[in-house]
Amino acid sequence: MQPFDISAVPATSGGPAPAESASLPVQLLQQILEVQREQLAQARATAAANDHSARWRALVTRWRQEFPDLHDACRQALPILERAYGAIIAALAEELRQNGEDALDSDFAMQDFVDRYGMRLGQLGHILNLVTPLAESGGTQSESSG
Repeated sequence: MQPFDISAVPATSGGPAPAESASLPVQLLQQILEVQREQLAQARATAAANDHSARWRALVTRWRQEFPDLHDACRQALPILERAYGAIIAALAEELRQNGEDALDSDFAMQDFVDRYGMRLGQLGHILNLVTPLAESGGTQSESSG
């Protein structure tokens, strides 16, 4: 790294004009404000793109006439699905508790365990992730329109 020699920098004639020096902070503040506006617009776009409940509300609104009972059916199915999901997890936990710390020590035991619980839990969890927003988003639409 080379040292910086101030004596080698040519001197300017008296600095910027008073009008220029007064407008410089204003220009900088305007640039900062513009950048913040762009960041806010980008944050809003990101939030809108990640608003999954808005997507479900839009779906329910678009298909309200073709599937008028979709919200109510999902709302009624949700507790049944949650109970089934909970029952599988309870059975899984009980089996592990009964078999102790060595329950999944061998490859065979691990594969058997995953075969019995993995697929059902994964698929039921996916179904819950689809039904839950439909059950919830339809309610906000019918409450706001009612």
